[in-house]
Amino acid sequence: MTRAQARPAEHYIHAGGGVIVVPARVCAYLNRYAGLDTFRRTNVGIDAEVDALLVAFHIAENAWLKSVTGTPTAAPPELPASSEWLSTTIVAALLGMTDRGVRTAIAAGRLQAESVAGRYRISREALNHFRQGRKQLPKETP
Repeated sequence: MTRAQARPAEHYIHAGGGVIVVPARVCAYLNRYAGLDTFRRTNVGIDAEVDALLVAFHIAENAWLKSVTGTPTAAPPELPASSEWLSTTIVAALLGMTDRGVRTAIAAGRLQAESVAGRYRISREALNHFRQGRKQLPKETP
């Protein structure tokens, strides 16, 4: 299975190339894995437009995280809220995949994970990113 893009790159570019629309999930991904949140905090005040954009990324990230992690009528969590890290077995059960499929996704770089004492641990945020990415894959035709 190859990683698919939701839309062609040109669909994110507007106003003759002067504006790029970034989905909230991508903002959350960049803040976490590209370190934009840290960059925002350490370089505040250097460029007002960059500051405003990075704050917008942060706001979009928070809105996306809230939308995927719960609402007032959300179902009870599969693990206690204090458990940020999930094993490959738990993630496999949540996604309806095999444990080997989860480890393959990690090895291919499609699912972010930390190796702790030789075992993978997946954050809930990384799991949500992976779920959203899987939803965007094109359906195979028979």
